[in-house]
Amino acid sequence: MKRFVEGEDRKQGVLLPEFLDDYVAENNPVRVIEAFVEELDLRGLGFEGVVPETTGRPAYHPATMLKIYVYGYINQIQSSRRLERETARNVEMMWLTGRLTPDFKTIADFRKDNGPAIRAACRQFVALCRNLNLFTQAIVAIDGSRFKAVNSRDRSFSRGSIQRRMEQVEASITRYLSALETADRHEGELAQMKSGRLRDKIASLREQMRKYKALEVAVHAAPDKQISLTDPDARSMATTGKDTGLVGYNVQAVVDAQHHLIIAHEVTNIGHDRTQLSNMAKQAQTATGTRELTAIADRGYFKGEEILACEAAGVTPLVPKPLTSGAKADGRFGKQDFVYDPQEDVYRCPAGETLIWHCTSVEEGMKLNCYWTTKCASCALKSQCTRSKERRVKRWEHEAVLDAMQERLDRAPNSMRIRRQTVEHPFGSIKAWMGATHFRMRTLEKVKTEMSLHVLAYNLKRLIAILGVGPTIQAMRAA
Repeated sequence: MKRFVEGEDRKQGVLLPEFLDDYVAENNPVRVIEAFVEELDLRGLGFEGVVPETTGRPAYHPATMLKIYVYGYINQIQSSRRLERETARNVEMMWLTGRLTPDFKTIADFRKDNGPAIRAACRQFVALCRNLNLFTQAIVAIDGSRFKAVNSRDRSFSRGSIQRRMEQVEASITRYLSALETADRHEGELAQMKSGRLRDKIASLREQMRKYKALEVAVHAAPDKQISLTDPDARSMATTGKDTGLVGYNVQAVVDAQHHLIIAHEVTNIGHDRTQLSNMAKQAQTATGTRELTAIADRGYFKGEEILACEAAGVTPLVPKPLTSGAKADGRFGKQDFVYDPQEDVYRCPAGETLIWHCTSVEEGMKLNCYWTTKCASCALKSQCTRSKERRVKRWEHEAVLDAMQERLDRAPNSMRIRRQTVEHPFGSIKAWMGATHFRMRTLEKVKTEMSLHVLAYNLKRLIAILGVGPTIQAMRAA
């Protein structure tokens, strides 16, 4: 049948292009990588080996190694062994490196030894975007996402988990001892074989119990009462699904609402976001060169001290308050049902009574004013309000800042939609590129380097999508 597209004979001679450059089109994104790395001050960023040694075998220039990694992360190739293979068979990689083929150990060592410099190169790209006036809207979204580390849940221990595992081992030992006692009552070769297997299992479990007891001592001595055996910096972190926690890192990101570029990022092993708002907002201010910034975040970032710190730094935060009222959950009036009058410094309850200030206390370093009224006992709504003698309402001394933020949120009801559309897509894209295993490197410092390469790759692809290959190259050379 001749109705198919026919391939060429493998033994047919061909006239290949004379130059390697002919294989790479002018609008190929690999040319952007070349332009970006060539314009970097590698020595100023802290890369090792920019000035070659006078003796010994010649080394690869850091620019070549950085190009390999940027190309690899843009194309979802993070393994040093896979990158080694690509340098020998990928035409784009040959063009980028000048047909150099460093071995996988050299490639891996470059990433390991130049972590701070690689992170500085990522920040340099954000500075380039700032010079191109891509952050003029001054609205950013902040969010955190959990990324898996090179550490399974079975190799991570906390006080609760190790206690549960010891109880499981103890129950298994008891069950096998009972089975051994039953097997010893029987005679014959089969019974003896079964008894031997049971004794081996019991001995193995007792050895496991000894290891768990040693780990229990180490867990209780650890500062945060956790130990991870494969990656010592990884920590067990809860997720929204039931029994779906993972051992990994909490990656924070600030994303520009206009172009969806990642302005700033940070990797932590703290399992919550409550203490990250002001830190990430200030990093965004530095990266964009804009003091007056609007930062949108979800309920996980709500903390009075963090919001106050943002206000003091010139950042306008938009963070909804979490619904954690126990009274509201029980079907009674919550604090939001009491209206504060700043002129008279009193609260109005749902029954119309006035709650006045009576005392001030300090809880967890926060100065709280306490308000109540003596008329609760005769109130017809008392059963819907409190089970105590009177309903007391506490107010933080800086709660006016929180009230003003809530008013801004009420006037901008689409803020949370903007946040979702802005910051959740970059996390989804990067996780898809990483694959199911997520991080490949171990320890916090190395994971920070790996995340910076992912962020740099994401931002490069975004800038190419915004400007195109040609204008991006021109902008890099003109910067």
